[in-house]
Amino acid sequence: MLGVTLAILLQAAVTGDTTTDYNTAFKSADETGKPMLVLVGTDWCPACVTMKQSVIPRLQRAGRLSGVVYTEIDADAQPGIARKIMSGGGYPQLALYRKSKDGWKRQVLVGVQSESTIKTLVERAVAAQQAESKDKLEVIPVSQ
Repeated sequence: MLGVTLAILLQAAVTGDTTTDYNTAFKSADETGKPMLVLVGTDWCPACVTMKQSVIPRLQRAGRLSGVVYTEIDADAQPGIARKIMSGGGYPQLALYRKSKDGWKRQVLVGVQSESTIKTLVERAVAAQQAESKDKLEVIPVSQ
């Protein structure tokens, strides 16, 4: 039993727990302007476990999620937040929020997703966010 506990602790130390709680993630996304990626799932859903334990950690280790604020919602533990984020039924759901001049924009993917699909979703959101930020920062010359 001690060996299993140590193995779990070692795994957590190696991979790092880079999951932020929802409220902290939202605040960070709002303040930094980074898009927010939310994985909604459950512990009993095999596809959710695959996303949480395999797909997302590989993307994190490769630095593919560095442009977003990432968080996870357990739909059983936080049903209210999960219902607000989810688009209909089915687990897992991956929601990407991007702040725009017109408010928050949302894209949702339902079911297990490949690393390349998530990478593309994140890259497009980051590029759109940067383009919008650049538009806001554009200097308009003043004629004298």
